[in-house]
Amino acid sequence: MGQQILNAIFIGSIYALFAVGYTLVFGVLDILNLAHSAVFMLGAAVTYSIVVNHGQSFWLACALAIVVAALMGLVIEYVCLRPLRRRRAPPISALISTIGLALIIVAAVEQGRPGTLFAWLWVDGANSVSLPPGTFPNPTWNVAGLTLEGTKLAIIPITIALMLLLGYVMRYTQVGRGLRAVAENPRAARLMGIDVDRMISLTLVISSALGGLAGILFGVALGDISPYIGRDSVEVRGLAVIVLGGMGSIPGAVLGGYLLGAIEVLAVVLLGSNVRAGVAFAALFLMLVLRPQGLFGAQLRERI
Repeated sequence: MGQQILNAIFIGSIYALFAVGYTLVFGVLDILNLAHSAVFMLGAAVTYSIVVNHGQSFWLACALAIVVAALMGLVIEYVCLRPLRRRRAPPISALISTIGLALIIVAAVEQGRPGTLFAWLWVDGANSVSLPPGTFPNPTWNVAGLTLEGTKLAIIPITIALMLLLGYVMRYTQVGRGLRAVAENPRAARLMGIDVDRMISLTLVISSALGGLAGILFGVALGDISPYIGRDSVEVRGLAVIVLGGMGSIPGAVLGGYLLGAIEVLAVVLLGSNVRAGVAFAALFLMLVLRPQGLFGAQLRERI
């Protein structure tokens, strides 16, 4: 059981880091950025490609992958969201637009093979791959019957530190106050001299950088990198997390991530691994029916 608790904390950390990107954009724009799962995938794919196909160091690859993910946030803003926002299009238009961009990104990576346009990014098509052994340090310890892997243990403090840093920025810095003002009332924020478009762009950059980092950690720890890891592994789970925690709440997304990780691991222990794929759907459905504001909605009223 101790090993399963560790697994729940580990997978919950990845869910939380991914879901914070979802909820940050929702808190400011009141829309779900469904291209976030594609950015998650790009973080892992770019890291793998730079290391394996271009022969660069793992740490440089991670840094470049996070930069690529952050730039994708600007693409989402300038291509999918800002034109629709200026035309006062309904929120469903932005939702469909981000879905379309996600499909384009996944299709482009999937078509990456030697000699094709996207060979610089990906050459393994739809195959699932993993980083070669020795790419990064991954010591393993056996303590009191528990198997502790260095990469999985590192993910937990990294996630917690990033969440604390983001919480500090949102609460105590001028940038955070600007983002909260835009989330509360964009028109009033503009009258106060805040550049609303700039704040929204910054939100997408931060969100996408976190999503890309989550993808890197997922690929490193689980050894599963493919064009579909965003869609198959975390997209619905990310939605379930932000519904569990309360839509638009960053603390709720963090708590929801760990809660979903615990629920999944408990379901696997009690019912077997075959049920894992349906746990997120079940949690999402039950929460929407029983408590749409989320488990922490009463305590966590602030959206960001």
